[in-house]
Amino acid sequence: MADIDPQKPHPAPDPERRVELPGCAPKPASDDRRAPDLVSTIMDSPSYREGDRDVEFLDREDMRGVRLLLDYQKPETLLQAHGIAHAIVVFGATRIPEPARAQAQVADRQAALDAAPGDPALTRALGIARRVADKSRYYDVARAFGRIVGEQEGRHGNRLVVVTGGGPGIMEAANRGSHDAQARTVGLNITLPHEQYPNPYLTPDLCFRFHYFALRKLHFLKRARALVVFPGGYGTLDELFETLTLIQTRKIPPVPVVLVGEAYWRRAFDADFLVDEGVIDPEDRDLFWYAEEAEEIWEDIQRWYRRAGREITSAVPEQPCDR
Repeated sequence: MADIDPQKPHPAPDPERRVELPGCAPKPASDDRRAPDLVSTIMDSPSYREGDRDVEFLDREDMRGVRLLLDYQKPETLLQAHGIAHAIVVFGATRIPEPARAQAQVADRQAALDAAPGDPALTRALGIARRVADKSRYYDVARAFGRIVGEQEGRHGNRLVVVTGGGPGIMEAANRGSHDAQARTVGLNITLPHEQYPNPYLTPDLCFRFHYFALRKLHFLKRARALVVFPGGYGTLDELFETLTLIQTRKIPPVPVVLVGEAYWRRAFDADFLVDEGVIDPEDRDLFWYAEEAEEIWEDIQRWYRRAGREITSAVPEQPCDR
């Protein structure tokens, strides 16, 4: 329709105005020679920063609740945006490298001991290096397992992904396997007092760094459809026992928990002893089992879901951590 009524006003220009509002320029020195310095001091004050840009304010003790919310919401928003619905969570030692590097460490420590025969510290270091090298086969197992899961997710799928802590060692191997399959793979890093780096095989838009361990743990389990735990130390044990406790108490619905490397785990964690001592029930011993190879782990997880009458990627009425 033609504009036949020139008396009706046109839309206001956006974002610019035809005439600037008062206050769009600081008070000039010609009016008060102190004004520019006074205005500058005001604008440099922390109180003048917008709240979401004021890092010092967000770091205050009474802003902890806001930081907790941000630590949860940023990964949640981005995971949803990328359609990440279900996860196979993989834990394991950061200190177990790929076999070639593990053997190189053995050779280095052997050379050091050869240069100082009988040195007790070097002898112990060589023994540890050899035991790590023995466990380095699990790097290959984790990588093969990550590839299996990655092939299930598919290059453009959005249903099932490998999630790790994003660090080196076993976590790197699982992410690397998914990367080999050209699938997306998630890393949940944590801020620590010392510098750390994500492993290079994570999907760039799906690597997150948390401030709070608690929120990181929540995101590990929120989409978890299985927990696969390789030999590891305190961090690995922490995640394993917390998950078992949540399943034991039914704070989350049961999911498969697979301990990879029976010989290691029977020494690190004697569940039969706990049953015999009466501090857990026999049914709590059955919340996990052992496996050795990548194909076995995947077949065991599928079998668990068939027995449970559930699908690994089926919709659930509520998120596990909503209970």
